[in-house]
Amino acid sequence: MGDQMQVIVEKLNQEPFRKNYNLISFDSLEPLQLLQLLSDVLGEIDPKHAVDIREELPEQTAKRMLNLLGILKYKPPGPVSDLSAFRQGLVTGSKAVIHPVLHWLLQRTNELRTRAYLARFLVKLEVPAEFLQDDTVADFNKQYEELMEAFKNLHKEHEQLKISGLSTAEIRRDISAMEEEKDQLAKRVERLKKRVETVQNHQRMLEIARQLRLEKEREESLAQQKQEQKSQLFHTEQRLQRAQVQLKEMQHMVADSKPESLMKKLEEEINFNSYLVNEKIPREMESKKTSVYFLQKLVAEPAMTQADLTALESEIEEVTAQMNQLIEKRIITYEPTDSKFSMYRQQASIISRKKEAKAEELQAAKEEMSSLEKQVEQKNSQAQGLGGSEVLTEDEFKQYVSRLRSKNTLYKRKRQEVAEITAEYGILQRTEELLRQRHQATQQQLQAIEEKKGISGYSYTQEELERVSAVKSEMDEVKGQTLDNMSEMVKKLNAMVAEKKASLAPVIKELRQLRQNCQELTQECEEKKMQYDSCAAGLETNRSALEQEVKGLLEECAQEESNYRYINCMKRSLEVQLQRAKEEMKAYVSAEPQERRRAVREQYTRIILEQENLGKKLREKQKVVRESHGPNMKQMKMWQDFEKLMECKRECFLKQQNQAAIGQIIQEGGKDRLVL
Repeated sequence: MGDQMQVIVEKLNQEPFRKNYNLISFDSLEPLQLLQLLSDVLGEIDPKHAVDIREELPEQTAKRMLNLLGILKYKPPGPVSDLSAFRQGLVTGSKAVIHPVLHWLLQRTNELRTRAYLARFLVKLEVPAEFLQDDTVADFNKQYEELMEAFKNLHKEHEQLKISGLSTAEIRRDISAMEEEKDQLAKRVERLKKRVETVQNHQRMLEIARQLRLEKEREESLAQQKQEQKSQLFHTEQRLQRAQVQLKEMQHMVADSKPESLMKKLEEEINFNSYLVNEKIPREMESKKTSVYFLQKLVAEPAMTQADLTALESEIEEVTAQMNQLIEKRIITYEPTDSKFSMYRQQASIISRKKEAKAEELQAAKEEMSSLEKQVEQKNSQAQGLGGSEVLTEDEFKQYVSRLRSKNTLYKRKRQEVAEITAEYGILQRTEELLRQRHQATQQQLQAIEEKKGISGYSYTQEELERVSAVKSEMDEVKGQTLDNMSEMVKKLNAMVAEKKASLAPVIKELRQLRQNCQELTQECEEKKMQYDSCAAGLETNRSALEQEVKGLLEECAQEESNYRYINCMKRSLEVQLQRAKEEMKAYVSAEPQERRRAVREQYTRIILEQENLGKKLREKQKVVRESHGPNMKQMKMWQDFEKLMECKRECFLKQQNQAAIGQIIQEGGKDRLVL
């Protein structure tokens, strides 16, 4: 309580209160003054509460303060049953109620000022449901909620801007610098325009330059779109590869497993996911939110010095030592037989720890497996990018080696054939060259003979006619062959269709039977699933009811245990007080003077008498001092005047001695001159 009062007095003596209190003056405040002080502190947090409480009724004052404390989320110390006592103490101005409220308010004034400001806009007005049936009221309520959400977003942006450290001075400097740059650019543009106007066809050149700039911008946008499409294509290919891998895994699982094993795996996965969603992830989210809240609070606070850090570390060490002492006391005073649920608590805690450990191991294994799958996909994509294919399994690699060997043998044989064909090609090429030379010589002779006979060009015309007739005959042969090939292909296709129909007929019959079995199994699976869901819902309901009952019993047990310990402590203190009272009565009633002197009453009576005697002596001394004060002051003044008079006489005597010495020296000098 003393530390609390000291903190309150220190805060009240600072800005903006400046009360100039000390511990004695603050502790001696009347209830009405305490209520006015509390109202002033609340008025500093919310200006609407800067009210003189003498101008309003006590009920209105209590109601106003309770409303604001509720908005500020103040929780009075003690159990919930003491709320009525808290209200009564607030109305009467009790120190036991107002001192904790002042201590809580003064320690977090800035935070509470922000909360009170936000409460004016974010405390939602509760509209009855029957009024919301009206369309106008519903529209206004919806608009009110939308405005509230917009205010929340704007306030968050405002806080982020405040935290980011941007100031109006910096923004103004940036704006002024940008305006200067704008003026410089405008001047440069004007100079360039004047310089360009002297050039011929400058308008056409400007238009061409504008089109060039537009085309470059379009080229950049197209390049960016191309890059985005490439990245989208890459991501799509990766998703396709992942989907193919998952499809292969699912096909492998379906081929190697039974419906019972699949159902079991699905149940295990559902149980694990439900545990993550209902227990692990909410707990982690709560811890993350708590850490984020503390970090935001730490960021909002001013920078800490090394002295602050040292003080915090020492405080942490003290609190840790106190916690260890309390834990040791609890372990010493704890009796296992006092609680019927100690064994179940221990088992439940062990099971929950094991469950959390296994869930973390499973989560780590899944994350590791997903990371390995991502690495495999990256390696596959890199291999495909380098012109390779996917990584082969052991069986696929053996098949690949066997195919490679057969292809190697075929390659060697084909290479030998190519060498033979190349040699034959060289021979035929030489033969063709010789025949061409002979043909040219024969053509020259034939042209010379035709010129002699006067029928030049006859052989060329005859060759052209023969070539055309040969081409026509070849085309006719090709058409005939094409028709024959088409008729043969149609026959083959009809035969293949008939063969496929005959081969697929038993498969289709078997597929129909399998489809019917699949429908029956699906219906049975749905029925079993419904039974399982209903059974699980019932068990979950029973489990939740039992958990609530156990929780209530545990809370009741803890409450009873705390009540027992509180009553036990009160009993011990009362016994000590009763023993002291008995001893006091025994000493007071005793006939022996030595025993009576030991009594507290006698001791306090003796002390009171001594203090009264001392006070009487001091009052007499004060009376004597008052009576002799005037003559003593007069005598002191006379002595001071006498001292000044003697000082003046001493100075005059010293001056007279100095003048007599100077006259004697002058007389002696005159006598010496007369002698000379």
